[in-house]
Amino acid sequence: MKQNDASHALLSDAQELGHEARAGTGDHAVLKLWLRMLASTTQIEAEIRTRLRENFDISLARFDYMAQLFRYREGLKMRVLSRYLMVTGGNVTGLTDELEREGVVQRSPSPEDRRAWIVSLTPKGRRSFEAMAKAHEQWLLELFAGLDDKAVQQLYAQLGALRVHLVR
Repeated sequence: MKQNDASHALLSDAQELGHEARAGTGDHAVLKLWLRMLASTTQIEAEIRTRLRENFDISLARFDYMAQLFRYREGLKMRVLSRYLMVTGGNVTGLTDELEREGVVQRSPSPEDRRAWIVSLTPKGRRSFEAMAKAHEQWLLELFAGLDDKAVQQLYAQLGALRVHLVR
Protein backbone atom coordinates (compact mmCIF):
# COMPACT_ATOMS: atom_id res chain seq x y z
CA MET A 1 0.00 0.00 0.00
CA LYS A 2 2.55 2.58 -1.15
CA GLN A 3 1.55 6.22 -1.27
CA ASN A 4 2.94 8.75 -3.74
CA ASP A 5 4.26 11.02 -1.01
CA ALA A 6 7.80 11.69 0.17
CA SER A 7 6.81 11.33 3.82
CA HIS A 8 5.75 7.73 3.24
CA ALA A 9 9.24 6.85 2.05
CA LEU A 10 10.63 8.20 5.33
CA LEU A 11 7.94 6.65 7.53
CA SER A 12 8.67 3.11 6.51
CA ASP A 13 6.44 0.93 8.67
CA ALA A 14 2.87 0.91 9.94
CA GLN A 15 3.92 1.90 13.46
CA GLU A 16 5.59 5.07 12.15
CA LEU A 17 2.67 5.79 9.82
CA GLY A 18 0.13 5.44 12.62
CA HIS A 19 -3.37 6.28 11.40
CA GLU A 20 -2.02 6.90 7.89
CA ALA A 21 -1.35 3.18 7.50
CA ARG A 22 -5.12 2.78 6.99
CA ALA A 23 -5.08 4.74 3.71
CA GLY A 24 -4.55 3.18 0.32
CA THR A 25 -3.37 4.73 -2.94
CA GLY A 26 -6.91 4.73 -4.32
CA ASP A 27 -8.42 6.52 -1.33
CA HIS A 28 -9.78 10.04 -1.68
CA ALA A 29 -7.39 12.88 -0.86
CA VAL A 30 -9.57 14.16 2.00
CA LEU A 31 -9.45 10.73 3.68
CA LYS A 32 -5.65 10.75 3.39
CA LEU A 33 -5.57 14.30 4.77
CA TRP A 34 -7.84 13.36 7.69
CA LEU A 35 -5.67 10.38 8.58
CA ARG A 36 -2.48 12.47 8.31
CA MET A 37 -3.96 15.17 10.59
CA LEU A 38 -5.09 12.50 13.05
CA ALA A 39 -1.70 10.76 13.00
CA SER A 40 0.15 14.06 13.51
CA THR A 41 -2.12 15.15 16.35
CA THR A 42 -1.90 11.77 18.05
CA GLN A 43 1.89 11.73 17.78
CA ILE A 44 2.30 15.27 19.14
CA GLU A 45 -0.17 14.65 21.97
CA ALA A 46 1.61 11.44 22.97
CA GLU A 47 4.95 13.25 23.08
CA ILE A 48 3.53 16.13 25.15
CA ARG A 49 1.91 13.63 27.56
CA THR A 50 5.23 11.83 27.99
CA ARG A 51 7.19 15.03 28.56
CA LEU A 52 4.66 16.41 31.05
CA ARG A 53 4.78 13.14 33.00
CA GLU A 54 8.59 12.86 32.91
CA ASN A 55 9.38 16.51 33.64
CA PHE A 56 6.54 17.59 35.91
CA ASP A 57 4.82 14.38 37.04
CA ILE A 58 1.51 15.73 35.73
CA SER A 59 -1.10 14.46 33.29
CA LEU A 60 -2.20 16.34 30.19
CA ALA A 61 -5.69 16.61 31.71
CA ARG A 62 -4.29 18.41 34.76
CA PHE A 63 -2.15 20.65 32.54
CA ASP A 64 -5.19 21.60 30.42
CA TYR A 65 -7.24 22.24 33.57
CA MET A 66 -4.56 24.53 34.98
CA ALA A 67 -4.13 26.28 31.61
CA GLN A 68 -7.78 27.31 31.63
CA LEU A 69 -7.54 28.66 35.15
CA PHE A 70 -4.30 30.47 34.28
CA ARG A 71 -6.09 32.28 31.44
CA TYR A 72 -8.94 33.30 33.74
CA ARG A 73 -7.09 34.76 36.71
CA GLU A 74 -10.36 35.59 38.49
CA GLY A 75 -11.31 31.92 38.27
CA LEU A 76 -14.11 30.02 36.60
CA LYS A 77 -17.32 28.41 37.72
CA MET A 78 -16.83 24.67 37.72
CA ARG A 79 -19.64 24.28 35.17
CA VAL A 80 -17.89 26.70 32.77
CA LEU A 81 -14.54 24.99 33.33
CA SER A 82 -16.17 21.67 32.49
CA ARG A 83 -17.56 23.13 29.23
CA TYR A 84 -14.18 24.65 28.24
CA LEU A 85 -12.41 21.35 28.87
CA MET A 86 -15.19 19.38 27.15
CA VAL A 87 -15.43 16.91 30.04
CA THR A 88 -18.15 16.01 32.50
CA GLY A 89 -18.76 17.90 35.72
CA GLY A 90 -17.67 14.77 37.59
CA ASN A 91 -14.25 14.88 35.90
CA VAL A 92 -13.80 18.52 36.90
CA THR A 93 -14.91 17.80 40.47
CA GLY A 94 -12.41 14.94 40.75
CA LEU A 95 -9.53 17.02 39.40
CA THR A 96 -10.52 19.96 41.58
CA ASP A 97 -10.55 17.78 44.69
CA GLU A 98 -7.06 16.41 43.89
CA LEU A 99 -5.53 19.76 42.98
CA GLU A 100 -7.10 21.48 45.98
CA ARG A 101 -5.51 18.88 48.30
CA GLU A 102 -2.16 19.66 46.65
CA GLY A 103 -2.62 23.39 47.26
CA VAL A 104 -2.67 24.21 43.54
CA VAL A 105 -6.29 25.41 43.26
CA GLN A 106 -8.83 26.92 45.60
CA ARG A 107 -12.62 27.00 45.59
CA SER A 108 -14.69 29.93 46.69
CA PRO A 109 -18.45 30.40 46.61
CA SER A 110 -19.84 32.30 43.66
CA PRO A 111 -21.14 35.75 44.69
CA GLU A 112 -23.99 35.53 42.12
CA ASP A 113 -25.03 31.91 42.63
CA ARG A 114 -24.69 30.33 46.04
CA ARG A 115 -25.01 26.85 44.50
CA ALA A 116 -21.89 27.37 42.34
CA TRP A 117 -18.18 27.37 43.13
CA ILE A 118 -15.47 29.48 41.54
CA VAL A 119 -12.17 27.65 41.07
CA SER A 120 -8.89 29.53 40.69
CA LEU A 121 -5.19 28.82 40.86
CA THR A 122 -3.41 29.54 44.11
CA PRO A 123 -0.09 31.44 43.96
CA LYS A 124 1.64 28.05 44.17
CA GLY A 125 -0.50 26.83 41.27
CA ARG A 126 0.31 29.88 39.15
CA ARG A 127 4.07 29.45 39.72
CA SER A 128 3.84 25.76 38.94
CA PHE A 129 1.84 26.31 35.77
CA GLU A 130 4.14 29.10 34.54
CA ALA A 131 7.11 26.70 34.66
CA MET A 132 5.15 24.00 32.83
CA ALA A 133 3.82 26.43 30.21
CA LYS A 134 7.32 27.69 29.44
CA ALA A 135 8.56 24.14 28.87
CA HIS A 136 5.41 23.26 26.89
CA GLU A 137 5.99 26.17 24.54
CA GLN A 138 9.59 25.06 23.92
CA TRP A 139 8.46 21.50 23.23
CA LEU A 140 5.95 22.72 20.65
CA LEU A 141 8.58 24.89 18.97
CA GLU A 142 10.82 21.82 18.80
CA LEU A 143 8.06 19.52 17.51
CA PHE A 144 7.01 21.98 14.79
CA ALA A 145 10.58 22.91 13.81
CA GLY A 146 10.17 20.88 10.61
CA LEU A 147 7.85 23.59 9.27
CA ASP A 148 9.02 27.09 8.37
CA ASP A 149 7.10 30.15 9.56
CA LYS A 150 5.28 30.57 6.24
CA ALA A 151 4.08 26.95 6.28
CA VAL A 152 2.87 27.33 9.88
CA GLN A 153 0.88 30.46 8.97
CA GLN A 154 -0.59 28.81 5.86
CA LEU A 155 -1.58 25.67 7.72
CA TYR A 156 -3.07 27.76 10.53
CA ALA A 157 -5.14 29.79 8.04
CA GLN A 158 -6.31 26.72 6.12
CA LEU A 159 -7.35 24.87 9.28
CA GLY A 160 -9.14 28.04 10.39
CA ALA A 161 -11.12 28.05 7.14
CA LEU A 162 -11.99 24.38 7.74
CA ARG A 163 -13.17 25.15 11.28
CA VAL A 164 -15.40 27.98 10.02
CA HIS A 165 -16.87 25.65 7.41
CA LEU A 166 -17.52 22.96 10.04
CA VAL A 167 -19.21 25.39 12.44
CA ARG A 168 -21.51 26.62 9.67
